[in-house]
Amino acid sequence: MLPGLTTPACLRRPLASCCALLLSLLMAFGLAGCSSVGQLPQRVLLSALALQIDLTQRSIASALTLEAGGEPLVSRVRVESQQAMAIGGAKGLHLTGRFDWRLAGDPIRVDSAFDLYLQRGERGQSWRLARPSGSADGTTQDWLTYPLPLKGESA
Repeated sequence: MLPGLTTPACLRRPLASCCALLLSLLMAFGLAGCSSVGQLPQRVLLSALALQIDLTQRSIASALTLEAGGEPLVSRVRVESQQAMAIGGAKGLHLTGRFDWRLAGDPIRVDSAFDLYLQRGERGQSWRLARPSGSADGTTQDWLTYPLPLKGESA
């Protein structure tokens, strides 16, 4: 470096601040990109919630010897936690959160909590709703699984 050609302190600070800001933005974009890799598609979540409501509705209707109503309408899903886990020897997810829903033909919308278990298909192209069904041997959890009817796609 030549004598007398040093960078004044007032110019070094903005340069350092710009570099720090640029580095922070790059890290934020990098982290956002990583988090979206494991995200569950919204259509899968909506389908799973509708199926869980439908199964519960059919079970109640059967117990009361009534006819089950139409397909539920699900909206405003807010996932609060998502954990990877094994379900019946396959990859799965445990999700909790809140959502709005209403039965077909019913004007009243209900805000409810949800607790969902989803099992990933063997090739990662499909999902199944999983429901705990007790334990045959008292040491492992048994599961009932139901294929998700995804609109516009074969499951």
